[in-house]
Amino acid sequence: MKKYLAEMIGTMVLVLMGCGVAVSLGCDPVNNIPAVVGTAFAFGLAVVAMAYTIGGISGCHINPAITLGVFLSGRMSAKDCGMYILFQVIGAFIGSALLYLLTSSSTDAAIAGTGANDLQDGVTVIGGLLAEIIFTCVFVLVVLGATSKTNGATNNFAGLAIGLSLVLVHLVCIRYTGTSVNPARSLAPAVFQGGTALSNVWIFIVGPFVGGALAALIWKVIETED
Repeated sequence: MKKYLAEMIGTMVLVLMGCGVAVSLGCDPVNNIPAVVGTAFAFGLAVVAMAYTIGGISGCHINPAITLGVFLSGRMSAKDCGMYILFQVIGAFIGSALLYLLTSSSTDAAIAGTGANDLQDGVTVIGGLLAEIIFTCVFVLVVLGATSKTNGATNNFAGLAIGLSLVLVHLVCIRYTGTSVNPARSLAPAVFQGGTALSNVWIFIVGPFVGGALAALIWKVIETED
């Protein structure tokens, strides 16, 4: 149970800090590029912080797509996979609820929303779905590689590598979907925000899960025995 609770806490922090920065800075991929950079680093730094906080307890997945990739790679049981995802979603809802309380109690109209993902201007459903599949695949592949036993001493820097890769993914993908690559991170804020964010939330659930599965397949092909 401790590792499940660790995943819940870690995902709560990821959503509260990452989405919180997106709201606080007014992340706009067209008109506010500094906010895009700030948001990208917020998500990456949240992952780094949690990796060195709960990594020794649960492995710090804090992302159902990562958990699926780890399961399909044969590194965890089906029971743990299901329980990890459940507690990650719970943690995401706690983080979103805290952010919603903060923004809804503010009198500043610029501070609104919960940092929910949605298709950006000019991006089609297919384009958004492809972006989530591609960039989740890249991100989960980094996770699987960085945490592999075959990487020896580099495992000590896995949290840093994973966090920086998430920064990179956000810098590319925010313009298309706001960057999810994490079903829990998208579902909870969409429920609180509603509107098109909620109607399009399936993209940010299906896309990351498909990307995570593809990453597991690629890793099985390239992974060495020793």
